[in-house]
Amino acid sequence: MPNRPYTLDSGDRLRVVVFGQDGLSNSYLVDASGYIAMPLIGSVLARGATADELSGRIAGKLRQGYIKDPHVAVEVEAYRPFFILGEVTQPGQYPYVVDMTVETAVAIAGGFGPRAYRKTVTLTRVIKGRQVQSTVPVTYPLHPGDTINVQERWF
Repeated sequence: MPNRPYTLDSGDRLRVVVFGQDGLSNSYLVDASGYIAMPLIGSVLARGATADELSGRIAGKLRQGYIKDPHVAVEVEAYRPFFILGEVTQPGQYPYVVDMTVETAVAIAGGFGPRAYRKTVTLTRVIKGRQVQSTVPVTYPLHPGDTINVQERWF
């Protein structure tokens, strides 16, 4: 799974700053359909865009009769969660932390269960709208929205 620039999706919380426009600068949550809803311009598609691409989309909509030369900055305030299941102490959904690996995700979920296979896990990641599943080592870097499945070992 190659490393690509981070793309936004449902569950990401974004900080949008429109310079000189305090009423538009705010925190916005990317909704289930992949949009953020802003005053004046309404819904803007965030899913699949980088933060820079989204700031360009917002600026483009603001130029259409609202602000002559908008300067917009977008940054990720909180990433969408990751999911971990299988042979861990506390499977579930957890907040993503920057530079996280499978190993740190397992630690957050309370560690490996007694029957866990500890060398590799099955990782599911959405790439270009498609779910891709692969077996990866525990040192593998995670992305927000990833699903980790810790398998049971066979004696």
